[in-house]
Amino acid sequence: MRRTLVSICMLQAISASSWAEQAIIDKASLELQATDIVGTADFETALGPVDGYRATRSASATRTDTSIHETPQSITVVPKDVVEDISATRLQDALDYAGGVGRANNFGGQGLTTFTVRGFTTGEFYRNGFPINRGYPNMPDANTIERLEVLRGPATMLYGRGDPGGTFNVISKQPLAVPTVTLGSQLDDQGMQRGTLDASGPLDEEGRLAYRLNVVGEGGDTFRDHVETERYGVTPVLAWQATHDTKVIFEGDFMRNNHPLDRGVTRYSNQIGTASRDTFFGEKDVGNLHNDNNMAQLRFEHLLSDNWTLGGGFQWLDGTLAGNAVEANGVAADGRTLGRNFNYRKLEWTDKDTQLNLTGHFTAGGFDHTLLTGVEYEDYDYKSIIQRSSGAVSAYPIDIFDPVYGQPRPALTRTPTNDNENLRRFRPGSSGLDRAFEALGRSTFRTLQA
Repeated sequence: MRRTLVSICMLQAISASSWAEQAIIDKASLELQATDIVGTADFETALGPVDGYRATRSASATRTDTSIHETPQSITVVPKDVVEDISATRLQDALDYAGGVGRANNFGGQGLTTFTVRGFTTGEFYRNGFPINRGYPNMPDANTIERLEVLRGPATMLYGRGDPGGTFNVISKQPLAVPTVTLGSQLDDQGMQRGTLDASGPLDEEGRLAYRLNVVGEGGDTFRDHVETERYGVTPVLAWQATHDTKVIFEGDFMRNNHPLDRGVTRYSNQIGTASRDTFFGEKDVGNLHNDNNMAQLRFEHLLSDNWTLGGGFQWLDGTLAGNAVEANGVAADGRTLGRNFNYRKLEWTDKDTQLNLTGHFTAGGFDHTLLTGVEYEDYDYKSIIQRSSGAVSAYPIDIFDPVYGQPRPALTRTPTNDNENLRRFRPGSSGLDRAFEALGRSTFRTLQA
């Protein structure tokens, strides 16, 4: 039996040798047909679109384009596809899907004043890395969101200000390389009507200059009785690839929001019940608060070498919130008569923010390093004046369960707020992210960074 096995092995070896000799003989006369393989691949960047629902990179936790898997922070990215699929109209709708984020004060429906992350209240938030929470900003429109990145925990101090709960950064839509036009419309059973335009494409043959334009118009009734809203916004973006190493982006966001000051239903300790959520405790003829917000960003990025990049830019914010409103003072002894005051307010703000950052990638001591260092200077001006009528519970009353509108407006007799303030802030800073994959492995790297 053993001889048979040896013989078989010998035959196989001889056969293989024969095939090899035959291949050598025929090699000179054998010619394969040429084959071309052509394909495309989409690589996600921290400032670009996300393919589907799952983002793999983020710029918010380190202020550099870094893989989320390699970032030892709690980050959630809500991409554009999610925003569109839930039919979001405001940024707060997208925040609801970020996890650990709650709604807080929205200043009577006027905008986004505060929110909560991990139970901590904060009012700090950003757009493309620049602060946009100064003054009383409009709620950012969902039509301009490319991705919404929520950063949880004290890592928000990377931005020089913030609260221990966290913050978020809106990455806005940027110009596309191919011509695209998208029209949208929405209706709801409360009477809201909304139309949107999203157009983009190159402006020259070489594609070095490209644009993106988002327009929104919205108006109609709400679930609250006698409360109607109007909203108009234009967001242009121009991207210019000046040279192979230098890119300049101009972005604007100009929006007006007309909305009554609506503090919602009341619940005082001596109140005998809760009114319907549809009830409005203001007056139909008082008018709206007009919230005008203007923003312009000029950003640039210049490649100094293959490993070092200089970037930054300038942001200008300007806003006004003005108009009449009606607010509650308290409930009378009967538990149902709500005392109110009539008031006028005018709030104005201007904020100028300048940033310059240097990002580098290098290897030292067997580790790969990413270094970010930079400076930021901010100059913020704010003025406010608020005049009110009498604050007595018996003044300007209304029944919270059977409201009767149309009372004469009381006189403005008080000026409790008349402020003029200026804030200047200078912040140098740096951060480092070490990558020790070659020396220690991925799991050890994450433990070290945590």
